[in-house]
Amino acid sequence: MNNNTNNIKKSRIVKTLTGIGLGLSIAFSGSVLLPSQPAHAAAAPSSSSIADRVIATGKQFLGVPYHFGAPSGRTDEFDCSSFTQYVFKQNGIDLPRSSRQQSTVGTPVSKNQLQPGDLVFTDTNHDGVINHVSIYIGNGQLLHTYRVGIGVTISDFAGSAWDRSFVTARRVIPDNGQARAASPSWDTQSVDPQSADPQSGDAQPAHKRPQTKQVSHVKKHERTSSRWGSER
Repeated sequence: MNNNTNNIKKSRIVKTLTGIGLGLSIAFSGSVLLPSQPAHAAAAPSSSSIADRVIATGKQFLGVPYHFGAPSGRTDEFDCSSFTQYVFKQNGIDLPRSSRQQSTVGTPVSKNQLQPGDLVFTDTNHDGVINHVSIYIGNGQLLHTYRVGIGVTISDFAGSAWDRSFVTARRVIPDNGQARAASPSWDTQSVDPQSADPQSGDAQPAHKRPQTKQVSHVKKHERTSSRWGSER
């Protein structure tokens, strides 16, 4: 009797082990036959994320002094276009040196279609020459630098002098998130001898431009220059 009982127990143990082994074999073979999952490449950064980084980079310099003709790459002082050139460069986008040159790259954008990261160009002297560039940061605000004593700051756009002297805006951050470089033909220190300072490539302050025979026009420039400190 005892032998029969032991045999029955052994038989059950063998069947159980056999069943487990068979199940593992099927599971293993099934996993081998399953197609491998394709590896997913890291998603390219979106245009909004690049804009966020550009704006965050620029805000790190709030309060840094303004200096007309500040050299490219210098971070203890900026003028308007050396500031934009630097913060975009830090995020993979190369811009020309002067505000006038920067206004020719990227895609034109109307004032009512501005998005964070767009460049805003103005003619504060109202003489038909772009002389200032700002970064639109959303919520109707601009990040830029101007005038000694103010430096890198955030200004309201709507109804401001920047709004009234608006010329154009440019989107240099494309929708696909890939950095758009400026034309390699641009020299970051290039200048226009008729309207540019040889140190910065930006338009000169009104009081540095050649005198004209239109006295009232000169006085208008002088008043504007006095108000804003110098060309930005």
